Amino acid sequence: MHPLQCVLQTQRWGPLASVSWLLLRTCRAHSNVPSTACPSLERQQEDGVRKDFSSRLASGPTFQHFLRSASAPQEKPDMEDPPPYLTVDELLGRQRKVYLETYGCQMNVNDTEIAWSILQKSGYLRTRNLQEADVILLVTCSIREKAEQTIWNRLHQLKALKTKRLRSRVPLRIGILGCMAERLKEEILNREKMVDILAGPDAYRDLPRLLAVAESGQQAANVLLSLDETYADVMPVQTSPSATSAFVSIMRGCDNMCSYCIVPFTRGRERSRPVASILEEVRKLSEQVLQLIHERDNICKQIHLPAQSGSSRVLEAMRRGYSREAYVELIHHIRESIPGVSLSSDFIAGFCGETEDDHLQTVSLLREVQYNMGFLFAYSMRQKTRAYHRLKDDVPEEVKLRRLEELITVFREEATKANMASVGCTQLVLVEGVSKRSATDLCGRNDGNLKVIFPDVEMEDVNNSEVKVRAQPGDYVLVKITSTSSQTLKGHVLCRTTLKDSSAYC
Repeated sequence: MHPLQCVLQTQRWGPLASVSWLLLRTCRAHSNVPSTACPSLERQQEDGVRKDFSSRLASGPTFQHFLRSASAPQEKPDMEDPPPYLTVDELLGRQRKVYLETYGCQMNVNDTEIAWSILQKSGYLRTRNLQEADVILLVTCSIREKAEQTIWNRLHQLKALKTKRLRSRVPLRIGILGCMAERLKEEILNREKMVDILAGPDAYRDLPRLLAVAESGQQAANVLLSLDETYADVMPVQTSPSATSAFVSIMRGCDNMCSYCIVPFTRGRERSRPVASILEEVRKLSEQVLQLIHERDNICKQIHLPAQSGSSRVLEAMRRGYSREAYVELIHHIRESIPGVSLSSDFIAGFCGETEDDHLQTVSLLREVQYNMGFLFAYSMRQKTRAYHRLKDDVPEEVKLRRLEELITVFREEATKANMASVGCTQLVLVEGVSKRSATDLCGRNDGNLKVIFPDVEMEDVNNSEVKVRAQPGDYVLVKITSTSSQTLKGHVLCRTTLKDSSAYC
């Protein structure tokens, strides 16, 4: 073994500076100049190397530098120019219906969304009815034998569907996508002659061509792994209408090479999406969330958006990642997207290095935004945090408390002003139970998640005006607002209603 290899295998990997110094020393040990010729000179050289390396490391680029330098992803066409044996028209879906079935991990869910985004642009339609599908695509998993056996069993079920297909209809095409296609390519094509196409995790852009080839009655496959494919320019289409969450994939493949795992061999080498591509997908997903809140009556029109401070200088010290200006711009965008939205926030008084001017900027932010709800606290240093190790808790306790009181006062003033707009209005209220302060009152929440107090009395029911009822937890009632404070709205109840019927009154 070469001496350099020996050193690298026997030494523990320490900090980067230690490793670099170790390599420099090892190389010098095998040079033509004897290391014992001048020990003091060698030590001076080693000290110089350490200092030089440390200074260059301190002044070099940071992770934030690479984030700022990230450029937008290059647009890639979903298909290159058509191959000579196909026309542009043959690559189009021509309204054929695709049925997608997903097995395995969350990455496969993301793959399904990417595959459908590509097919949708090529003129295919989506169906959730297996019987009317012209193309059936199974997005598969190979992580365990049981996962693969599930696919084999499913293919046997689909074989009957394909055999019974009426000749008057477009021939049914079946495809295997994802990890199992990559791992068992020849076996799938040879064992199951009914499979028309195979597409590995890096070949989804090729789906229109593969399906076009399959239309001629041939089997078509592309299971080539890529070193750079991340589908960064393909915006995934959320495929589950009933989903309550969404995921943003930031990388593909894996380099860990765990001894039990097949993933590096079915998904290829690890590569990350460009930051700009990730941010763009998150932005579009956020826009969808805002639109959904605006459109759906059963979603509370309230957003919690922690600010912590109104000073950009303090926000930078807190490492919040945004400026005051960016925060205010986001507030305006939310209010444009969701008219009448209720906003809540968090604020810290007296963070490390906060000046009186910084504090006044937070006061002005409270007045500018006019929050409906707020959670305000004096700063309390916590061990193990970056502030504990890097910053000084230099704002006196009495100053923190005075600033906190000022923030609370301003918040209450502005919240009261905001709530006054509700006086005289009829609001839909979801009943929670008896008020904590009065056994004769009920408490509930309006569409902006604000607390509403009203008397516990008999009332009409919109679906049966002849019967008098009393509101129960979980009921919807209409309440006319008569007074307000910074924390609570008060009013008198009009009737019990439903979410569907309430729109006629509010």
